[in-house]
Amino acid sequence: MTPEEFDAIEEYDENYRYELVHGVLVVTPISLAEETGPNELLGYKLLYYREHHPQGSALDHTLPQQYVRTRSGRRIADRLIWTGLGRLPNRRKDTPSIAVEFVSAGRRSRQRDYVDKRQEYEEAGIQQYWIIDRFQRTLTVFHFLPAGVEEEIISEGQAYQTALLPGFELPLARLLEAADREAQAEE
Repeated sequence: MTPEEFDAIEEYDENYRYELVHGVLVVTPISLAEETGPNELLGYKLLYYREHHPQGSALDHTLPQQYVRTRSGRRIADRLIWTGLGRLPNRRKDTPSIAVEFVSAGRRSRQRDYVDKRQEYEEAGIQQYWIIDRFQRTLTVFHFLPAGVEEEIISEGQAYQTALLPGFELPLARLLEAADREAQAEE
């Protein structure tokens, strides 16, 4: 399937997610609460920053479950963040600054999030890729720079700050607590 054929699809089952990966249509169930709960918290923290922080205008937009347009397909990111535009982005034309993934259980998910999507997001021109891993209790940040890729690992007790969002602080423990609460509710 080509990216154009994928973009032309109008009818689909809303209980599944659809991605186009290297010409192959990949269909997966919707995300678990252990991923969507912390993603909602991250969205709240980002919007609060935009509305209340003196430098919050650095955040142009953030949306959950959005497509990243790669050269050979369409990937769904758990959250995309646009910065530095000074306006609302055109999601089809403006490359997000940051892509965020919340790791799902299983070896295939780890491969997808840590290897496949990392490469695709770098090729798409994204500046930073955040991987929030509730199993490893870490946030891994890949900085895609002209000189190469830099990897930064934030542990559970730390907070992450990025120059793309001046003054924004992401306390990893809060997101992991949200994931833990969701998982416990299912037991």
